[in-house]
Amino acid sequence: MAVLSVTCAEVRHHRRTLLRDLDLVVEAGQTVAVAGPPGSGRTSTVLALARRLRVSGGRVELRGTASLGHVAGVNDPEPVLTVREHVRERLALLGRSPREAATVDLRGLDPRLRGRELTPYQKQVLGLILARLSRPALIALDGLDSGLDEAEQAALWEQIDELTAEGVAVLVTARTVDPGRVTRTVLLGDPRSGEPGRAEVLPAVPPEAPAVEAVEAEVPAAAGDAAGGRDEESASGTEEER
Repeated sequence: MAVLSVTCAEVRHHRRTLLRDLDLVVEAGQTVAVAGPPGSGRTSTVLALARRLRVSGGRVELRGTASLGHVAGVNDPEPVLTVREHVRERLALLGRSPREAATVDLRGLDPRLRGRELTPYQKQVLGLILARLSRPALIALDGLDSGLDEAEQAALWEQIDELTAEGVAVLVTARTVDPGRVTRTVLLGDPRSGEPGRAEVLPAVPPEAPAVEAVEAEVPAAAGDAAGGRDEESASGTEEER
């Protein structure tokens, strides 16, 4: 069943085209990565696909609800709240009893840690914990390889695999993506090229195929991405160097 259907999607910000002519279908339980060099608009793209940023053209249709994992500058942890307090607050916002927080698996996080004390990996873990509380059809998270070492990335992928095994569709952004780990990769072009907004959809690598070199989307220092958005109506001000 298609959770997300994208037809000729275009995303523009400050007269700059970040994405154009993207066609994509994401089924339940699939993982799609958005990769590209700095400044290519990874964060804006994933926010648009999760319907948190208005597209300038085309259509993005979502079956069910989407929830954001950690997206820096959009839904950062509250500095003074503990991990447990974040869970209680999210449950309350969802109309559920904060008492349920005692039954939520914190994935090894110390419930007493405050938002300002969390490492990049811990922020990603907390983001997934909070995102899945709403039982969404799709979860989007940003910067899978930003500030995380290889062991932390592997641990995060395990949690993503658990979500997809439950039928949740997952969108991720990263600079470097192993095609064997995802269903498809949306590879964004270099913003310094003559084709702004170009995106190529790469299929998964079959399990029986020989190992291939991961898609390496990183380039030398480039300008930061255009801002993403906190929601469809307020789409400016998100730091987008990712």
